[in-house]
Amino acid sequence: MACRSCRSENQSELVAEINIHFPGWRGLDKPAVMVYPKLVVCLDCGFTQFMLPETELRTLGKGVAA
Repeated sequence: MACRSCRSENQSELVAEINIHFPGWRGLDKPAVMVYPKLVVCLDCGFTQFMLPETELRTLGKGVAA
């Protein structure tokens, strides 16, 4: 699959550790949500995409970390 930004085929799948914080001052009172997604990184332009697991996605949608 080609990069959605530059159309390059030079991509790599990597794993990551991402700590998602809720925005603003109100977000400071909420715990962050840790996710460990697989990233698809374009090695030419740096465009990166990933999907969140359903449980973490629901947590973010509710605005409350478990």
